[in-house]
Amino acid sequence: MPRYSADFIKMMPKSDLHLHLDGSLRLDSLIEMAKRSQVTLPSESVSGLKELVFKDRYQNLGEYLHCFQYTCAVLRDPENLQQAAYELALDNQAEGVNYIEVRFAPQLLIDLTRGIDFDQIMHAVNNGLKQAMQEYNATEAVLSGQKPPFYYGIINCAMRMFGNKGFSPYYTNLFQLMRDFAPMDVIKLAAMELVRASVRLRDEEGMPIVGLDLAGQEAGYPAGKFKEVYEYAHQHFLLKTLHAGEAYGAESVFEAITECYADRLGHGYSMFIPEMIQDPAISDKTKYINNLASYIADKRIAIEVCLTSNLQTNPAITDIRQHKFKDMLEHRIATVICTDNRLVSNTTVSKEYQLALDNFDVPLKRLKDMVAYGFKKSFFPGSYVEKRQYAKQCLEYFDRVAQRYGFI
Repeated sequence: MPRYSADFIKMMPKSDLHLHLDGSLRLDSLIEMAKRSQVTLPSESVSGLKELVFKDRYQNLGEYLHCFQYTCAVLRDPENLQQAAYELALDNQAEGVNYIEVRFAPQLLIDLTRGIDFDQIMHAVNNGLKQAMQEYNATEAVLSGQKPPFYYGIINCAMRMFGNKGFSPYYTNLFQLMRDFAPMDVIKLAAMELVRASVRLRDEEGMPIVGLDLAGQEAGYPAGKFKEVYEYAHQHFLLKTLHAGEAYGAESVFEAITECYADRLGHGYSMFIPEMIQDPAISDKTKYINNLASYIADKRIAIEVCLTSNLQTNPAITDIRQHKFKDMLEHRIATVICTDNRLVSNTTVSKEYQLALDNFDVPLKRLKDMVAYGFKKSFFPGSYVEKRQYAKQCLEYFDRVAQRYGFI
């Protein structure tokens, strides 16, 4: 098994296609934003927050998600939101990440009583990311062609579920307005409003909103319930990813592909666990999984792999080598290494690559393929021709770095 140094991994071009803004703040900035917005945190020190909230290990997914109540609370402020987006781009640039797709749920942050609407939130995020991009691309290393430029896209997340209070002011108000509707109808309506607003802002103002995601609790809220929402995205050329196969089995992945036209899959590791298949009509579970994996591989539907996050939210995975990333590699599925949440998981793209390369057999050619998928399977905000040209530029840079470190 080849060994790749931390310096090589940092230098090689990278992407992050599964990157939650509200899970990736700088901890010291979170404290600063909380003071500015008069939000109370469990501690006002970095060490205290690491001990009480943002841990290296979590007991379960619930404890992991508990972190987001604090990040979302401070991000219901355009100034904080723009700062968080700007700093997230800078942090990625500092470790050699050339392209990011930042995702978040705008409806978790809308607060109409304070005049904070969808458009204002989206502009704040885009302004922060754009500023960081423009500054980086004006550096001598990029202008001279020594390094590839930095680009980004924004993915908006619809929520699979939310309750009638406590999730956000927007969702609380929506339930009050639609009190005679079934909860699932309210949830689907919010998702449809999100995709329509996303397409409008993309088309009318050129906002680089490149995709739609479906996040939140999988069990009990199957992707198929959001078919009409994803049909709207599909019909309006908005690309599609879903959290699927994170906390539910292969059926979730199947629905994401067949009902929601998924171009990529978030996580996907549970699809390789036969015991998680619940459909009684599936008698040969192993065959079903193999057929599904083969289909995904053949159609080049990429899986956004988040190793550390999966370890933290699934206590059953006691060793990284138990992760189904191995099955993904064996089935020749297009895999993209991602962070999920840089703060909540205490990770970086470089750390995730190191974790993968230290524990799984990935020769240089396969590593280059993985890097390539990060650019070729991206929802790049330009045309297909522009995306191909950018991917080629990044992969040529990969070859130069590999040669510098003696791999070629």
